[in-house]
This record gives sequence, C-alpha cells and structure tokens, in this order.
Amino acid sequence: MSDSSKKPFWGKIEDTYAEAFKGICCRVIVTADDDETLKRAAYDATSTPGTVIGRVEGGIECWLNENQTPDGRKGAIIQFWYDKEDPEKFEVELSYRIRQDILVKPFTSIFDASINPAGFIDTMKHVGHCGDGYEWEEELYGRHMIVVPIAIPDFLIERELGYMKGIMGANFWYYCNSKKSVLECGREALKAIESVKGVITPFDICSAASKPETNYPWIGPTTNHPYCPTLQSILGKESRVPRGVAYIPEIVINGLDLESLKKAMKAGIEVMLEYDDVLGISAGNYGGQLGDYKIHLKELFP
Repeated sequence: MSDSSKKPFWGKIEDTYAEAFKGICCRVIVTADDDETLKRAAYDATSTPGTVIGRVEGGIECWLNENQTPDGRKGAIIQFWYDKEDPEKFEVELSYRIRQDILVKPFTSIFDASINPAGFIDTMKHVGHCGDGYEWEEELYGRHMIVVPIAIPDFLIERELGYMKGIMGANFWYYCNSKKSVLECGREALKAIESVKGVITPFDICSAASKPETNYPWIGPTTNHPYCPTLQSILGKESRVPRGVAYIPEIVINGLDLESLKKAMKAGIEVMLEYDDVLGISAGNYGGQLGDYKIHLKELFP
C-alpha cells in the first residue's frame, strides 16, 4: 500500500462510466440459533449470482445482533434480486433459494425487511406448502407467520415479503499486476462497501467480466474477450488490456437507490487508489445497450 498521507492518485480513474439497470429486490431478515448455522444459511442462499441466466441473485447486506431481530436471535439482512419486473417469476425463483438453502438449516426463520415496498410476495404457495397441507398461520413476534412443520421443528416465514424497485449491476474494474493485489485490494474494497447501507456485492471479487453479445447465445453472457489479458497476442489491436496489466477483476454492486450505489462505488474505489499495485480503475459499459443508468466514475469524486 502507498503512503496513506499522500493524496490518492485520482489520475488512475478512467474517464468512463458504469452501466446499471432496473431490478426488483426482496429484503429479508434470516435468524438462527447459532452463528455457524446463520452464516451457512446466508452464504448458501446468496452463493450463485444468477440473474444473467434468468434466475435470482443475492447478497448479505449486514449482520444483526439479538437486539435487531424480531425473534431476539442473531440474524442477517439478505437481499435477493431479479432483473425483470415480474413478481410471479421472482416468487418462484426466490422460493428455491429459501427452500433449498434456508428452510433446510436447523432452527431458521425468515422475516420481511422491506422498505417502502412496491408490492408483496405471498410465501404460502411456494414455501408454506412445503408443510404439505399441515402448515398453519400464527401471530408471532408481532408478525403474521407461516409455521412449516419439519423434522427439526419448525421453520417460520412471514406470510408476506415485500419487494422493492432498485438498481442492479453498478460496477468498477481495477487493473492489477499481481495476484496478491487482486485479492488483497478487492477484499479491502468489499469491507468498505459493506459499511454502506442498502447495497450488496453479489459476486464479491468477480474474475469473469462478460459482454451482451456472444457466439453461443444458449449459454448466455460469455467472456469479454478484449479485456482478457491472455488474449492480447491473439487479438492484437482489438485487445483493450492496458500495458502492464495482468488481471482485471470486477466488483458488481446492487442497491436500493442510486445514491447508495454511488456511495458504495466511491467507498470501494477510494480503497483501491491507496494501493500501488492497482494500476487503474475502469468500469463495464456496453454503449448503453444494457443500462438504464450511467454512473460516471470521475463524477463520484467532485
């Protein structure tokens, strides 16, 4: 890391922008009896960033202590995202994450944590009925809950989970010349982003930047080949990899509003600028093909 007393090298930031697009988000509180179960449930439920293949993606917004949850246990706020305003499809996809990653963990519960929701998902059809008709409803912890009888009694989920409109896919890239800088700088940036309320990083450090056009449309997004360092000699002038750059990691951010996204991007980039091994900062954009929003990197630092 460079001398922290020096002014960060703003010249590392390219004059470009990140594209971001509209999505819908379900924000929930997951609780459990112990830390290990809570972490397994939270990490498992958010482990696959799947909106690019028509599924949902998620991330952990923050961890909660016993005084911050409805049932007085430790918890986590998790965001689940879908990139189309289709609550019925979102409901189905979300149920897979809940049923296969949270319900199956001992002594877990789920509560709504939406803020000014645009609508609600009824959890009975795709989650509550896991009780095979033996489930029941009950007022617990000041919430209207479904009790799903299971072999380790019992899974609880709030009957209605609010969904909100938000923004997905904000991002920045950082050009590196060492493996160490990829991981060390990226992890420090993620820590800084965690301090911003209302955002998640569904990929953590992402190693596979993609592009919308592809030779294999049945796969979905494929590699953004001009930015693959190992293809420089093959692509020649088509390569967009800057000189001296061996790695181009990406951090993707979803957030409940534009201001939170900008704050999170700025927090992460500021950390990057303190590292000598970070040669530059850029962002993924596709000429306006994907994004409803353009977030200009230099405008984050007026």
